Amino acid sequence: MSSLSSNRLLFILCSILTLPLLSWSLKYPATHQPAIYDTTVARMEDDILGYVNDYRSKKGLPALQMNADIAREAQKHSVDMASHKVAFGHDGFEERVKIISYEIGNMNSSAENVAYGNLSPKEVVGIWLKSPGHRKNIEGRYTLTGIGTATDENNTIFFTQIFVRK
Repeated sequence: MSSLSSNRLLFILCSILTLPLLSWSLKYPATHQPAIYDTTVARMEDDILGYVNDYRSKKGLPALQMNADIAREAQKHSVDMASHKVAFGHDGFEERVKIISYEIGNMNSSAENVAYGNLSPKEVVGIWLKSPGHRKNIEGRYTLTGIGTATDENNTIFFTQIFVRK
């Protein structure tokens, strides 16, 4: 294949792949996207897991394992809260659990912690540990977790951590 025809093929492929993104960006311009998945904020998810697992270790509990399917639902909930699609809280938790169960199979139990504010990972875990209900979830007999974060138009961070025991 000549260099010209391979370049033309590459151009056509890039055009085909770019069209759906272009139509999406025209429909949802960046200035109208209140919920943002910022990679800097996303790194907080790993730190939150680290602080939760450090606490669990001190209590003689096994570490939670991050699960991509659970994290996807936690992320979606944080984005929905940050974009004000749903109110801050646990609305829709049963639906999230159904979706997770479909993805990973039968589960024995599940729970969820949410928070919002301009908080560091250490601060959000500290707030959860001061709350009896949130601490109970962190100390629960769960084996898997997923954490999601998103920021709203005011750069307020919304946090969701879902806990699952298979």
